[in-house]
Amino acid sequence: MQKKKSLFKNFTIIVFIVCALGIGVLVIFPAQNNTKASQDEQQARVVVPRIPDFRSSEIHDPVAYFYLEEDITSKVPLADGEIVLTVLSDFFDDGPVEKQIVAFRNLLEVDGPINLTFIDYDTISRSYTRVWNGRTAATQAGTIRLFSQDLLGDKSLCVLLFGMNGNGENTLTIFRRNNVRLGEPFTKIFELSIDGTITVREVPRSFAYQTGQSTGESFTISAFGRDYESANILDQVEIVFAYNPSTGIYQERNRIRIPGSQVEQRLVRELLGNPRLFEGFVAGLWNYVDAQGSVDRNQFIYFDPSNREVVFYSDGIQQIFSWRSFTPTRYGLHIFGQNISIANLRRSIDIELESLDSIRIRVREDIRLRVSVGNPWDGSYRKVGPPNNTPAQQPENILVNLSYEGHIGRINFFSDGSFELNSGASLRQGIYAFFSINGDELLELRYDDTSDSIREIFLVESDEELMVLSHVRLGSRGVTRLHERPITLTLVD
Repeated sequence: MQKKKSLFKNFTIIVFIVCALGIGVLVIFPAQNNTKASQDEQQARVVVPRIPDFRSSEIHDPVAYFYLEEDITSKVPLADGEIVLTVLSDFFDDGPVEKQIVAFRNLLEVDGPINLTFIDYDTISRSYTRVWNGRTAATQAGTIRLFSQDLLGDKSLCVLLFGMNGNGENTLTIFRRNNVRLGEPFTKIFELSIDGTITVREVPRSFAYQTGQSTGESFTISAFGRDYESANILDQVEIVFAYNPSTGIYQERNRIRIPGSQVEQRLVRELLGNPRLFEGFVAGLWNYVDAQGSVDRNQFIYFDPSNREVVFYSDGIQQIFSWRSFTPTRYGLHIFGQNISIANLRRSIDIELESLDSIRIRVREDIRLRVSVGNPWDGSYRKVGPPNNTPAQQPENILVNLSYEGHIGRINFFSDGSFELNSGASLRQGIYAFFSINGDELLELRYDDTSDSIREIFLVESDEELMVLSHVRLGSRGVTRLHERPITLTLVD
C-alpha cells in the first residue's frame, strides 16, 4: 500500500513537471510568433511619409500632402514604394462589412499619376484583399479630394477624384462601380484636365428617389477653361458634360462662351505668370458682387498671405482658414485651407483673375460626405478701395527689438518676429506683426500657448516714449474700434 502511494506521488510530480515544461514552451515559442504577427500588423499600418511632391515647388506647407494628419490606414499593406495619400472607407453596395477606396502614388514614378485601389472583403477567407487598381489624371498629391456619390441617379456608386496635374490644370476622374458579377469592379466613365475649374452640378431629386421607389436625374459636370479661339486671355468657355446611358460615359453636351474683361494684356500676363506676384495682388479685402453687379458689404473674403490665412465673413459669421498650400493655375491660384477651429473642415479655393480690380472665386468644401455644389461663396469679388492698375504689393511686416511696460506687464518684441508678455503671474509667447491699412498703423499679436492660437489686433498710436494700443476688429468697413480700455505702454531700456 505504501508502495502504491509512493508511485502515485512520483507520477503526480512527473505530470506536474511535464505540464510546467509545456507551459514554458508555449510561452516562449508563441511569443516569437506573436512578434512576427506584430511585425505584420505594423506593416499593414501605412505611415504617410513626410516628403513633398517633386513637381510642386510652389507648395507652401508640405502638411497638405499628408491630408492634415488624418488616420489614413489601409486595411491591406500596399506594395513597396506605394504611399497612401487618402482613404475613403464606407459600406459600399450596402454590404455588412466596411470596404475602402485608397488613393496612392508610386514613389518610383516621380511624375506619375495618382492611383486608386479598391480593397474588398473576402467572406470565404474572412480577410481584406486588393481587387482593382485604376489611374487618374491627377499628379499633385497635395491637391486631391476623394468622394463617392450617386451621380447617375440609379443608386450606383461613383468614385470621384479631383486634383491637379503638373501643368497646373484641374483634373477630375470618375469611376463607376460595376455589378459584382461583371468581373471588373470599376469602370472609368469620365476624365478631364482643363486650365480652369471643374464642378459637379447637382439637381434636386424627388421623394420617390429618396425612398428608393424610382431613379433620379443624373448630375452634369461643368468645366471652365480658356477660350483659345479668342485673343483675350480672360475670355473663357464653359463646357457642360452629361451622362449618356447608351455609351455608359459622360460626353460633351454644349459649350458656352464667356467673354472676359478687356484689360491691358501685358499686366495680365505679368500677374498670371508670377504666382508670388498674384499672391500679393489678392492680398486684402474683397467684397462679394451679386448678379446685379451690386457690392454686398455683408459678405467678403480677406486674404492674408503674410499670416497664411483666408477669412470668410457673411451675415455676422466669420470663419478663418489656415492657408495650408497653394498651387499656381493658368488663371490664378488654387488654395488648400483648413479651418482653424474645426480640423476636418477643409476648403479648396480657386481664384481666377476677372479684371485688374476683381476676381472670380469657386469654393469646394471637403467634409468627406458629398461633392459640394452651388457654394454660397462662389462668384465675383471686388477689391475694397480704389481700383489699382498695377499688382498690389504684399504688406510688409515691420520687425523691431524693443520692450514696453504697462498695466498688462512687460512686453518684449524681438527682431525674429516673436514676442513675450510677462505679467508677473504668467509668461505668454507668440508672434507679432506691425502693419498698415489705409494709413492706420496696426499690431497683431498671436499667442501660441493654446491648442488653437488666439490673435488680437490693436490700433497703434505712438511717439518716442509711449505706445497706446486700442483693441480693434477688421471688417468690410475697415478698422472698427472695440469699446475697451486702451493699453498704455512705456518704452523701457
